[in-house]
Amino acid sequence: MTTAPLIKLASGHSVPQIGLGTWPLDDAAAADVVATAVELGYRHVDTAENYGNEAGVGEGLRRSGVPREDLFITTKFNREWHSAEGVHTAWENAVRKLGVDYLDLFLIHWPNPDQDTYVQAWEGLIRLRAEGKVRSIGVSNFYPTHAARLIDATGVAPDVDQLQVSPYWVKPEARAFNAGHATVTEAYTPIGRGQDLLSEAVVVAAAEAHGVTPAQAVLRWHTQQGVVAIPKSSHPGRLAENLDVFGFDLTAAEIAAFDGLDGKGPDAADPEKFGH
Repeated sequence: MTTAPLIKLASGHSVPQIGLGTWPLDDAAAADVVATAVELGYRHVDTAENYGNEAGVGEGLRRSGVPREDLFITTKFNREWHSAEGVHTAWENAVRKLGVDYLDLFLIHWPNPDQDTYVQAWEGLIRLRAEGKVRSIGVSNFYPTHAARLIDATGVAPDVDQLQVSPYWVKPEARAFNAGHATVTEAYTPIGRGQDLLSEAVVVAAAEAHGVTPAQAVLRWHTQQGVVAIPKSSHPGRLAENLDVFGFDLTAAEIAAFDGLDGKGPDAADPEKFGH
């Protein structure tokens, strides 16, 4: 059984470098896929309030039989909870649905700058961590301008910033900012949307050179650079392949070629204009 290596977070806890994304699975599908993934070796599962499948994720984790302390569970909360007290309510809702008594990682899902209360939400997360209700805290879809406000206001940087990152969306400035503040970058949609990225000539060539699939080559682009990746699949064979990406290294030229795809794919989500 393959398991992912761990990356140490500023909180002192460690996150498996490959996780399972669960959007847009419903509860029933999430339970089945999570149970299968954990059996294959996954120990990191990512969900969110907005996905509507936290209960299914929890069911799948229980069905797997793996002890809670061996699992890394991430979820995220919506804009209506962007206050110090609201974050506590969001936590209560999440642990009830998941059927656990603490979270490994709790994230502000979007900054929602039009609402402009994400600093208060961050203060609530800091309190939850101090109370032992969450082990690590972070943000999702936060650009350096958003994250800098959190750090300036509280002196506390996120343990994780989950961003839409892939060779189509390299985001070097955000990743460099995160690295400079000991924030681990985590990639959602790490192999792109649809099959376009996996059909790119440079991706196919690298995959053939290393005897792996295009998806494995792209996931190695992430992991070789210290990014945590959370690909989503419901197919057991692809689930296993997505976890098995640590037996080869891309060359510097291959990484540069992947970087050269930046901006060639569909537009990434814009947290200045989108959020929930």
